[in-house]
Amino acid sequence: MQISEAESIVMDVLWRQHPRSADDVVQALAESRHWQEPTIKTLLNRLLNKGAIAAEKDGRRYLYTPVLERGDWLIDESEGLLDRLFGGRVAPLVAHFSEQRKLSGEDIAELRKLLQEIDDGAR
Repeated sequence: MQISEAESIVMDVLWRQHPRSADDVVQALAESRHWQEPTIKTLLNRLLNKGAIAAEKDGRRYLYTPVLERGDWLIDESEGLLDRLFGGRVAPLVAHFSEQRKLSGEDIAELRKLLQEIDDGAR
């Protein structure tokens, strides 16, 4: 399921806590993003139409809950990024970050540990 960057920000609010009313989502995003209420409600409606969220009537309001799991979205997004930019390969991605000096010593240590775990699991 394709969701835009703005929609993913709304989804993040719902992934952190749900169900939430539109007013709750507006309150969560109005200060940090400086988005107006109509913009946020439009994003909620788009997500609802895409099936990424569900709405349940609660009195005079609706409560929104994510249907799309964050983990599933992350898999789709990361695979799409790898496919589009690096031919589906992880090594060129890591090399790119290394060349741009975007890897800290901590990042490198974590990568070494991960590679060792992968290597140990392959034996």
